[in-house]
Amino acid sequence: MLITRITITFNFISTAIVNDKNYIPLKDRKEDEQPREKLMHLGAVALSDAELLAILISSGTKERSAIDLARDILLMADNNLHQLGRLSLKELQQTKGIGEARAITIAAALELGRRRQVNEGLQRSTIQSSKEAADLLLPLLRDFNHEVFYVLYLNRSNKLIKYEPISYGGINGTVADIRIILKQALLHQASQLIVAHNHPSGSLKPSEADKQLTQRLKAAAALMDIGLIDHLIIGDTQYLSFADEGLL
Repeated sequence: MLITRITITFNFISTAIVNDKNYIPLKDRKEDEQPREKLMHLGAVALSDAELLAILISSGTKERSAIDLARDILLMADNNLHQLGRLSLKELQQTKGIGEARAITIAAALELGRRRQVNEGLQRSTIQSSKEAADLLLPLLRDFNHEVFYVLYLNRSNKLIKYEPISYGGINGTVADIRIILKQALLHQASQLIVAHNHPSGSLKPSEADKQLTQRLKAAAALMDIGLIDHLIIGDTQYLSFADEGLL
């Protein structure tokens, strides 16, 4: 009798809930689905970083939702999107529930974001300041955990002809071969150069080696009637310009 009464009461409550106009079925309240619905109705700009990341993750695990996994990953990156861009595939997979496929999806989305920023910089007809050069170089260099040396080749009107990495180094430094830089400048028929490298530590202070390389490159380029316009050091989301600081 007691079991019958409990069953009747449960069925009554269930029926009342279902008939309630404000009732939302559990399947429609799944946290994994909310970011997609929110994006459709409000646009991507309305979503938090965790919600956008959850869409890339697609689904959660038995224990944790996609948003929970997204928050775990963001926590690993100190809730900093710049730091998120520096996480390797193996580091992303340290989050339980993030396998190789999901890690690759996240890395691919971040790379598309970088390329969009680079393409915006390439839309400039000319590079007239250190800031304009930095707008192009920051997305290229800031996410590396080791030093990378880039060169921008320009004509006499400061129009960008080509940009390319020259060398990759370790955590503490990289070596740029002046001969290769000038060989490429002649190949691209460049009249001016802007060089740049990153400091993975985030420090913008130029080392003595940085200063010496800059002066040697400037002197060697001048012999070929090629001007060295600037040398930028990229650290996280900021930069230092040798030209602006009077170091060139």
